[in-house]
Amino acid sequence: MLEDLEREGYIKKLPVDWKKVKDSLNLSKRDIRVAREVLKDDYDWAYSIAYNAILQAVRAHMYSKGYRPSGRNQHISVVRFAEVFLKMEDVIALDRMRRKRHASIYDTVGMISEREAVNAIERAERLVNEIEEIIKEENGEVL
Repeated sequence: MLEDLEREGYIKKLPVDWKKVKDSLNLSKRDIRVAREVLKDDYDWAYSIAYNAILQAVRAHMYSKGYRPSGRNQHISVVRFAEVFLKMEDVIALDRMRRKRHASIYDTVGMISEREAVNAIERAERLVNEIEEIIKEENGEVL
């Protein structure tokens, strides 16, 4: 499957860089913390930051496998990569979040409800933890 994504131009091979893995995981954890703080002031931004937390965690997994997103639509590349190792319901939710985040940033203010923002943060926390565990399991606690 990864070979297919590489051949289709979604991902590109590169040497594994554990600093990038750790940095991306740290960004995802920071984003969860910040999303919680922003939640009281702005649901749109809290949602977007929660989405970014998941995006960074998936990127960390990509880096641990020796890949990076490629092409013009790198967010789509990350979602396609996530299809390889996340449950389909989480991939569908991630792609839905990607689209809704795009609309809330570029098109319409106030389109994210409090419940959606809270759910996004909870999903981000769960997925970041799951992805970190996957990376550790695949690489023998290198982190």
